[in-house]
Amino acid sequence: MDWKDILSQKVAEGTLPHEEISQQEPALTKSGQTDTLSILIDKKGRKGKVATLIVGFTIDDEEVKRIATTLKTRLGTGGSARGGEILIQGDRRDDVKAHLIEMGYKVKG
Repeated sequence: MDWKDILSQKVAEGTLPHEEISQQEPALTKSGQTDTLSILIDKKGRKGKVATLIVGFTIDDEEVKRIATTLKTRLGTGGSARGGEILIQGDRRDDVKAHLIEMGYKVKG
């Protein structure tokens, strides 16, 4: 008897309700995760160096800093978080978008 047989037996007995598991939506824990974030590429005032900007956060600055730290760690790059914006060094648009979607945010750009 493998795990699939055990699982179907539990569902049939009613100890593991099938409808609740399959219909369950992932809950967004933060209200800011329902907002749409924009990812921009900028090189003004940076001596020609490219930076990826993430704007559109409506959460507090501490949460933005936590997200920036997570992104910088996952991407292995530098950056900062100020005034509700995150700056990541380099053109990392696709990587940032993938990680933000994974974290539960809606992303545009």
